[in-house]
Amino acid sequence: MTVPVCLVPWPRVSVVIPALNEARNLPHVFVQIPPTVYEVILVDGHSVDDTVAVARQLWPGVRVVAQNRSGKGNALACGFAAATGDIIAMIDADGSADPGEIPQFVRALLTGADFAKGTRTGEGGGSEDITRLRQAGNRLLSLLFNACYQTRYTDLCYGYNVFWRRCLPALSLDSTSPPRAGEDGRLWGDGFEIETLIHIRVAKSGLKVTEVSSFEHSRIHGVSNLSAFSDGMRVLRTIFAERRRARGHVVASVPVTEIPAADLPAAVSAMGAVAASVAHSAVTHSAVTHSAAADVASAAVSQVRDIAGAVIPHQVRVEQGEPVLAGQAE
Repeated sequence: MTVPVCLVPWPRVSVVIPALNEARNLPHVFVQIPPTVYEVILVDGHSVDDTVAVARQLWPGVRVVAQNRSGKGNALACGFAAATGDIIAMIDADGSADPGEIPQFVRALLTGADFAKGTRTGEGGGSEDITRLRQAGNRLLSLLFNACYQTRYTDLCYGYNVFWRRCLPALSLDSTSPPRAGEDGRLWGDGFEIETLIHIRVAKSGLKVTEVSSFEHSRIHGVSNLSAFSDGMRVLRTIFAERRRARGHVVASVPVTEIPAADLPAAVSAMGAVAASVAHSAVTHSAVTHSAAADVASAAVSQVRDIAGAVIPHQVRVEQGEPVLAGQAE
């Protein structure tokens, strides 16, 4: 017998907000947080403005956690580890995500999902912020992701997610290790690749995922750190690196059968299109010459080949027209 959602006790919701110098944006975020949430956790990335003071003024019971390394991924891992509610909601501090949508994500969990993933493409969803270039890249990366992990995601690169806290072991995020010796001290998953990493591990764990329509607003104050090219390449590297890591193989040992043959043309076309979009971006958004754009695109293609070739070595080549599979009649 299925119990109606209206009769199920409302779970305790922990809202995790990673923030770095977001003092001016926090008032717009906190005013939209439902008063019924169980706790608000602000993960401070060593801000030099009044981020922490503003958060405490706006939400007197806020829990402030200092991340132990750097990057959005590490901030989220630290916030997740500190959460004590039944459900965790990931909210950006720049005002782009609407905390008022949290109840509809929670309802998706109460109806049987383990993980509620936001999508800007569903009915009632949308975005004020995404450019045509980023939208095209997102569609292509979603296509590639779905081919690799047999999922049906419509909006891979959107970071509004709400999930049961019991799912944390499946995410396997490191919130305790010290910074690695090196330039920025980050570990795998500490950067903006975190959202793709989470979706991959959720998919591999067999958790039940439901997409929930969501509307993305523009950042209110400050400048976004997003880059269509570098972030697209980071997503590509994450998709393939996680396949390798999960099997304990060196990159070159992963066979072509890891991606079903039927999905290879779409996957390779997606990778090629991501690289090709760099040329379009360089010309239309950076006001450079076509020659310079070709150089940038060439570098992008080289990186795509490095990533894809390591996973499916010598199995696929991209020529003019359709991709040709190794052994396929020409």
